[in-house]
Amino acid sequence: MKSESVKEQPVWRTSTPTGVTEEAVTERIWLELVRQHVGSLRYGVVQVTVHDARVTQIEKTERVRLETSRPDNP
Repeated sequence: MKSESVKEQPVWRTSTPTGVTEEAVTERIWLELVRQHVGSLRYGVVQVTVHDARVTQIEKTERVRLETSRPDNP
């Protein structure tokens, strides 16, 4: 089992598009991170940690399932 954690990175912008708050920009970024993690998994879990109504951490745990074959019984 493999687990990786992606911490929220600061967003460096010189300006925010008119009518869009910094919170909305941050929300779009973490939503895209969650989409990327979910899209990269075949089996596993994406966990979002929230503190004070803010996403602070995204974790992905990936499981690898092995095909098992039964030997033929004579």
